[in-house]
Amino acid sequence: MSQPEREGRDAPDGADGSSAGSTSSGSMSTEAGTQGGSASAPSPIGAAGRGALLGAVFLMATSAIGPGFITQTTVFTAELGAAFAFAILVSVLVDIAVQLNVWRVIGISGMRAQDLANKVLPGAGYLLAALVVFGGLVFNIGNIGGTALGANAMLGVDAKIGGAVSAVIAIVVFVSKKAGVAMDRIVVVLGAVMIAMVSYVAITSDPPLGEAMRQTVLPDDIDFLIIVTLIGGTVGGYITYAGAHRLVDSGITGPERVKEVSRVSVIGIVVAGVMRVLLFLAVLGVVAGGATLSEENPPASAFEAALGEVGVIIFGVILWAAGITSVIGASYTSVSFLATFSDWLARNRNWVVVAFIAVSTIVYVSVGQTPVTLLVLAGALNGLILPVGLGIIVWVALRRRDLLHGYRYPVWLGVLGLAVWVLALYLAWESLGGIADLWQ
Repeated sequence: MSQPEREGRDAPDGADGSSAGSTSSGSMSTEAGTQGGSASAPSPIGAAGRGALLGAVFLMATSAIGPGFITQTTVFTAELGAAFAFAILVSVLVDIAVQLNVWRVIGISGMRAQDLANKVLPGAGYLLAALVVFGGLVFNIGNIGGTALGANAMLGVDAKIGGAVSAVIAIVVFVSKKAGVAMDRIVVVLGAVMIAMVSYVAITSDPPLGEAMRQTVLPDDIDFLIIVTLIGGTVGGYITYAGAHRLVDSGITGPERVKEVSRVSVIGIVVAGVMRVLLFLAVLGVVAGGATLSEENPPASAFEAALGEVGVIIFGVILWAAGITSVIGASYTSVSFLATFSDWLARNRNWVVVAFIAVSTIVYVSVGQTPVTLLVLAGALNGLILPVGLGIIVWVALRRRDLLHGYRYPVWLGVLGLAVWVLALYLAWESLGGIADLWQ
């Protein structure tokens, strides 16, 4: 059975593949391929399809702006001050190059990353899946830790209890009859809440905008481990494929859908980029004002310094929303790397997601490391995964037109992806010596 023919079965709700307002992705892709990438105008996308597109946008954005990024931004801004703006800029530029290539290659081919990898080099897909699932599990432990920190700040409950209850909420999403629709809606709503609240805090904290702009292009200090950790926490690992794999599940694929795929990828990048900048400015305003952040829970103390007790509650809501959406994104995407390897996994995909969340929660409740340490470590590990997956995507873009159904891939975009792949290799190498320091 070919990959496109599986899409309806692999979708989380079992029906998304037929709700996109179009024919199956397999038939669309085949027809477009025979025309050398110049297919006739595709049928309009219906309401369900538009919901899936919006869900894909926010699934990518909220996965990138998870509790790891919030914690990293607070810790690193306190360490570097306005110079952290340069790391933000690098991560956004890398994100643009990575996501434009990943969404386009996966969206046009109609195949998930692991299946593309196996087409390029038999067995490579299994390696990529193993790396992503391992990184996703580590990251998901940190995501559960993020919900725990958020629940503690928001309600004052014990961290482990807060994490366990949050995991149950995420599980409910995937045991519902329309898991795909439920997932799309929850990530959109909570993503909007996060943006609104962080915007308010950023305005209130009154950051030094002029200094931040200068340090963006002329930083006083450059830390490679911080850069690769930030990239790993916002682009690396499962995050790279969250939105694109959602498109495949919804059936919005093929050369004739390149405009929709490109548009939603850009929107997702913009949403994630705006959120990163706003969060950085919110914390920078606090740090520039001379506040000393707590080592036990740095983000909470930053929001408290900006808004008092209300700030702690707002922080709790933001971090919990970031955590729960990232738990959903990490679990969904990690399991999507396994679903095509077995008919049993495809049939029981939602229950595998439930098991993934349960294992992550058990490890979090049992582990001795603090949530902050887990979150920062997860970002660094995922930064090492990026060169593997991106290398496969770029190879398909530049050398395997047959997998793109005859679509003529823009050379400039492929070259941009290649340049970022080289950068990712360098950053990953630089991070190897520093990861061990996180445990000291």
